[in-house]
Amino acid sequence: MLILIQRDDCALCDLAWEVLSQAGVRDFESQYIDGDAVLEKTYGSRVPVLRCNAVELNWPFTAEQVRKLISEG
Repeated sequence: MLILIQRDDCALCDLAWEVLSQAGVRDFESQYIDGDAVLEKTYGSRVPVLRCNAVELNWPFTAEQVRKLISEG
């Protein structure tokens, strides 16, 4: 499963959505860290993060990196 870990009102997260679109990704889950103390502690300064199974791809990432992550996941 592909998950985009993000915040509300996050310009970098909006760019990550664009990269996912460029990579041809149409099906992914969004997980917002806002208001979740554990997720804030883990991802607060790293968002957006793309996770596929146990592998995480930190921003900035490219469409090519996204496709590779999916093919290996």
